[in-house]
Amino acid sequence: MTDNIEIDKKKDNKLIFENVYFSWPGKDEFVIQKCNFSIVEPGLWMLLGENGCGKSTILKLIKGIIQPTKGIIKRPKNLSMVFQNPDHQILMPTCGSELILNIQENINRKDICQKVNQVLIDVGLNGFLKRPVHTLSGGQKQRLAIASALISKSNFILMDEPTALLDEFSQTQIIQIIKSLTDKNYQPITVLWITHRLEELSYANKVSEMKNGQLSGWQNPNNFKQK
Repeated sequence: MTDNIEIDKKKDNKLIFENVYFSWPGKDEFVIQKCNFSIVEPGLWMLLGENGCGKSTILKLIKGIIQPTKGIIKRPKNLSMVFQNPDHQILMPTCGSELILNIQENINRKDICQKVNQVLIDVGLNGFLKRPVHTLSGGQKQRLAIASALISKSNFILMDEPTALLDEFSQTQIIQIIKSLTDKNYQPITVLWITHRLEELSYANKVSEMKNGQLSGWQNPNNFKQK
């Protein structure tokens, strides 16, 4: 039974886990246990862990797809998620229509066009307004998924191994785009990036490892050592 779930009332991007446990229904073993961590400022935060360690469970808890068995989760207000496979979340036939679908505000057509064009520029898809989604490469689809999160006014984005299905060139493009968005001087975003690729850690502001249902303390990537 869940003890307490809280949605942060402030317009910020803080994420806090306080002594969180989770077990699947009918199972006695905790997948997540004694989990305490926080992300309280913008940046690219990377969570490393082997397959089956509980990384995806953590994301589902953060997003509210599942609820903790006990403990407190304080979530950001404007939270979105980018999946490993962008085909699982892109619904519309063109880039422009996909982005318009994700606009949460009641604004006029001129402002809609401005927002759509700006977010396409932000993710390196300038001029793709009328481009059919089925003609995009995997990397371009992933950029569109990121743009959809941005245009929905999300200031905190969960990314579940977003480069896993991409070639090396596209992997580098995606991570550089995200790094630029988290490092902006004006309204930088916060990204929690799930990975098992050690080579991606150099882009992170902070790194943590998930093991035995818990997260290690956040560390600078240059000082990070796997346990």
